[in-house]
Amino acid sequence: MTNREKVLSTLRLATSPLDDDELARRAQIAPRQQVNQICRKLERDGLLVRVSGPDGKIVNALREADGAQQTSHEDPSGAASADTTPSRVLPPGDSSEQRRAERAMLDALGARLGLVLNPRRLERPGRIRVEVDGADDDLTVLVECWAHQGPAKVAQKYKLVNDAVKLHWVGSASSKPPRRILCVTDAAAVQHLRGRSWQAQAIRDLGVEIEVVELPEDLRAAVAAAQARQFR
Repeated sequence: MTNREKVLSTLRLATSPLDDDELARRAQIAPRQQVNQICRKLERDGLLVRVSGPDGKIVNALREADGAQQTSHEDPSGAASADTTPSRVLPPGDSSEQRRAERAMLDALGARLGLVLNPRRLERPGRIRVEVDGADDDLTVLVECWAHQGPAKVAQKYKLVNDAVKLHWVGSASSKPPRRILCVTDAAAVQHLRGRSWQAQAIRDLGVEIEVVELPEDLRAAVAAAQARQFR
């Protein structure tokens, strides 16, 4: 895995934006200046945003839409005002609605497979730690969830390939390879992976399956609303 891939993978797993120091520590990249250079290049490529965090340090967050999302700030009178230059940008998909959806997805998929699936942090050789969205106790199944409604945008298509690579890589450490599953809530979100695209063939060659589970109507609507806020 290249340092660029390590940076992208680490940001994908993070629950909040990371500054260069923390990103270098988690990705195990030294010297730290390499991370700064990689992130600046990724920003130029349109794959992430670098903005000022709560403590004034520059933080990095994956970007999957055109333009950073807006954040709101309250003035002393209590009125909220829009600011198109955010002081903090969360990675796309980082919302309470989508986290609840992912929990529901694991429960639905687990019921289909006859397993109990929960988020897991695993350790690979070399003491490299990696998180997966779901796995059973015996690690016979590894799952990455994507709570998304509607077709995937361009950058999101690469996210799914990244998830598939992670599942393949984590699973390859086992003497008995587990099932590796990309779990989604809308068949339209993975339509590009059903055909003859290179992404579709790559995921098949990696031995990664795609499972579609249905969300309850209220949760599906909440996810769609969260997406609309993020991509506004």
